[in-house]
Amino acid sequence: MNVEVKTLNEMTAQEWCRLAEERIKVFVVEQECPYQEIDEQDYYAHHLMLKDEQGELVGYTRIMAKDDTHSTFGRVLVLKQFRGHKYGRQLVRATIDETKRLFPNKAIQIQAQAYLKEFYASFGFKPVSDIYLEDNIPHLDMVLD
Repeated sequence: MNVEVKTLNEMTAQEWCRLAEERIKVFVVEQECPYQEIDEQDYYAHHLMLKDEQGELVGYTRIMAKDDTHSTFGRVLVLKQFRGHKYGRQLVRATIDETKRLFPNKAIQIQAQAYLKEFYASFGFKPVSDIYLEDNIPHLDMVLD
């Protein structure tokens, strides 16, 4: 697997459209959640793409500064045809490594879907909130120091 990280200005129109297509497929259509999928954070985020040896997109996340003391990542997805092969673990590991590289002096705080609490805990994330609804999906805040 190969990891590419680009800002929006570094992407081609085709690369951005491909990412937007997959994000909408997962977060709006699959999860039946109508919300503003593409937003202002995309302009300044670092977009991490996990690709196979043929250059085909396998997974994606976006990484951003959250505030003065925290960074964050989100929109974590593995394309449907690649699920069930532990690519999600590779994707999150690469995302954590890249987030630490981009923001070395900031803790990583994420909004995790509640059903993924144990998955993120396996990387060292700890819950720092109760479960709450975000776009009608149960989430909780988790931090990796």
